[in-house]
Amino acid sequence: MTSVPAVDAPACAPGTPSGAPAPGVWADVVGQDAAVAQFRRAASPEGSLAQAWLITGPPGSGRSTAARAFAATLQCEQGTGCGQCRACRTTLANTHPDVTVVATDKLSIAKEEVRALVMTAQRAPATGRHRVLIVEDADRMTAGTFNVLLKSIEEPPPSTVWMLCAPSAEDLAATIRSRCRLVTLTLPGSDVVAELLRRRDGVDEQLALRAARAAQGHIGLALRYATQEGALAAREESARTLLSLRRTGDAVLAAQALVDRATAEAKEHADQVALEEKERFLRSAGIEDGKVPPSLRGQLRQLEEDAKRRQTRLVRDVLDRYLLDAHSVLRDMLSTQLGTGAELVNIDVADQIAQVAAQGSGRITLGLLDAVQEARTRIAGNVPPLLAIEALLARVATAL
Repeated sequence: MTSVPAVDAPACAPGTPSGAPAPGVWADVVGQDAAVAQFRRAASPEGSLAQAWLITGPPGSGRSTAARAFAATLQCEQGTGCGQCRACRTTLANTHPDVTVVATDKLSIAKEEVRALVMTAQRAPATGRHRVLIVEDADRMTAGTFNVLLKSIEEPPPSTVWMLCAPSAEDLAATIRSRCRLVTLTLPGSDVVAELLRRRDGVDEQLALRAARAAQGHIGLALRYATQEGALAAREESARTLLSLRRTGDAVLAAQALVDRATAEAKEHADQVALEEKERFLRSAGIEDGKVPPSLRGQLRQLEEDAKRRQTRLVRDVLDRYLLDAHSVLRDMLSTQLGTGAELVNIDVADQIAQVAAQGSGRITLGLLDAVQEARTRIAGNVPPLLAIEALLARVATAL
């Protein structure tokens, strides 16, 4: 479990027009007016502050950003989430002593990690109004881990506030979600995300809109498309490859290339993180010559195992991103076939989408959309990624 750097997020003040940013900690929580109003009301002197919150929403909707902004509002010296006081700034910078933000880049959160978190929850605040614990990826806790957390969620100390983030309430054990106040986020519109990229990250207006549309409202992915060289071009190439599949053999080759690319991308990131963790471990142990004593080798092996689990998850994440892109291409194709007039997500391949759409039927395309979701479910259920992707692309090639 690792601390995650926060992104400075200035709140929509009361009376702020919908979608318009305002000074304060909430400015980067875009397209979530109802949720922001609920958080601000709970943090106000007249509000009712629950001690356990479940913040849900699709990936990219800004769950962790909203949780940090809420934490900053709770700690704010003005009580408003001003964004200017020391408490707001340190919370957003992830350096406030009474705010703990944790996440995992592995497949699951271990019991030992949650036990340490529960111990932290029992301590009184050092300087702030509350002790706040934000758990990103709370859906990655196992049934046994939920049991470790349950007592602390059920009977927290008076000043402790838990914030659990997950894609949906159903991802958590019923015993946990029934004890939390639920706040549900939605994916913001492309225009709202584009404006955020332009305002916060200085992205060119046209590129910001293009990236936001391609990301389908996923804020983090939109930032990646807008700032990582070649990311949008690679997405477009993947869409063209999908639409050009006609033979099973081509599908098998495309699946292998895709999984190889995902594995390489994941390995590069996982290796970098593993190297940094090993260096920190050696420094903390006072080891300068690289010779690890027998008493510490078990901890070093654990770091290596964590690196493998991290890579496994990253491969799945990269492939899931591709599957979401494939889903958007097929959805555009279905929209074209049905003549809905909806704006296409994949503008750059609109001509090829129209050509392929004219040769097929909506019924077939609908079946392919179901196949994409099935592939996502299989990969999440530990089916070897290559088999799941091969099966999907072979079906696409046959159908087209």
